[in-house]
Amino acid sequence: MKKFLTITAIFFVLLGVAGYAVWHFGTNIASEKIIEKAEATLNDENLEEVKSFIENDSKVQEIVREAATTNPDTLPFQTKEEATRVLIKKVGVNRLLDIQEQAQNGTISKDEVLSEIEGKLSEDEISALKYVIYMELNK
Repeated sequence: MKKFLTITAIFFVLLGVAGYAVWHFGTNIASEKIIEKAEATLNDENLEEVKSFIENDSKVQEIVREAATTNPDTLPFQTKEEATRVLIKKVGVNRLLDIQEQAQNGTISKDEVLSEIEGKLSEDEISALKYVIYMELNK
C-alpha cells in the first residue's frame, strides 16, 4: 500500500510539473506568434497611420505623455514579449483574437476594448503596457 501511494504521489507531481511546463511554454509560443502576426501587419505605411492617429487624438496623446514620464524600473514588465505574455494570461488568446477581429470589422469601439482590458489588468500592468507601446512607437 505504501509503494502504491508513493508511485501515485510521484505521478501527480510529474503531472503537475508537465502541466506547468506546457502552460508556461504554451504562453511563450502564443505570445511569439501574436507578436509575429502584429509585426507582419504593421508595415511602414500602417505604422505611419497609427502615429497619425495618435497625434490627432487628445486622449491618446495624454496616455503617451504619461508613458513618457514613467520610470521603467517600477513596472512589472518592460518588453513587448512580456506584455504579450501578461495579456495572454489575463485576457486569453481567444478573446484577444476576438477583439482583433471585432476591431477590424468595426463592431467594437476603442472604449469597449479599453474598459475590458482595464478590467482585467492592474494599474501597474496598465502603466507598463502604456510604456511598452510608447517605446515601440518611438523606436
